[in-house]
Amino acid sequence: MGDEDKVLKAMKEAGKPVRPGDVSSATGIDKSDVSKAIQKLKKEGKVVSPKRCFWEPAE
Repeated sequence: MGDEDKVLKAMKEAGKPVRPGDVSSATGIDKSDVSKAIQKLKKEGKVVSPKRCFWEPAE
């Protein structure tokens, strides 16, 4: 399972918009790697940002 999969899974489990730092704490992945994974997921349309600095899975 790649970082993107772990990040997306952590977001789904949180059930609310989360910050990269929250995902980092939940997964143990370095915060900079979480941010890179989020950017990749954003390009793929898998996550959206409902408000600044917060992310959640796209519906």
